[in-house]
Amino acid sequence: MSEQIRSKMHKKKLFLFDIDGTIAVDERVFEGTMELLSYIRSIGGRSVYITNNSTKSRADYVEKFHRMGIEAEESDFITATYATCQYLKKNHRNDWIYVAGTKSFIQELEQEGFHVTTDGQRDVQVVLVGFDSELTYEKVTCVCRYLLTRPDCVYLATNPDLCCPTGFGSIPDCGAICKMISYAAKRMPLYLGKPNPAIVEYCLEQAGFSKEETLVVGDRLYTDIAVGIAADVDTALVFTGEAKPEDLKDSEYLPTWKFDSIRQLADCFMGK
Repeated sequence: MSEQIRSKMHKKKLFLFDIDGTIAVDERVFEGTMELLSYIRSIGGRSVYITNNSTKSRADYVEKFHRMGIEAEESDFITATYATCQYLKKNHRNDWIYVAGTKSFIQELEQEGFHVTTDGQRDVQVVLVGFDSELTYEKVTCVCRYLLTRPDCVYLATNPDLCCPTGFGSIPDCGAICKMISYAAKRMPLYLGKPNPAIVEYCLEQAGFSKEETLVVGDRLYTDIAVGIAADVDTALVFTGEAKPEDLKDSEYLPTWKFDSIRQLADCFMGK
């Protein structure tokens, strides 16, 4: 790595980390993560976790990180749920919303004061789909019925991820659920999480760092790297999740830098 690149990397102070497949999988923290987080604190930087996983609230993530041995507060997480709430506040504050999502997702929406329904009986103006690990065919049917009988309904979803990493491989994520629905309803939603650049803008506003000081770190080209490109900040891809080196050949979303793992990224910053 040239001294010019190394110098540019060492200007980074705000690190926006994807979680699943990037710094951990399930609750197993990848080697190098703790050292990198410690380095960021030592330079007066900030770590923020930007995740498209809408199955957990920010409070849930704080608890999960504490179990993993990582100190974190709710303000350290900008989730797809958070981005969704910000969008709804601006555009659908008083609308009724049919939600296909987890109980935690629905609870967070209700706590923000949104008019949420899950029984499929009420007339609604918005249909919202999240990464739903509690998905039922009844929910899928309700979404399709609304979209087909109410073409004026606004159709939103938290994130376009097709799969979510697990310890044994992966499971279908929100993007896969929406793709399944599209075969019946002939509609695709507006996605509010990554790669929507608003999620990076929220981080910049809260943390107070510049784009030049910011680095997005993730394992997925079409969400993590794409959101960095859309927000005009540098990106680092790690090959511990979905993306593989051969995927770069045909991708329109090319990272600024690429690393085998967080361990290698940490070593680069710490001069090893």
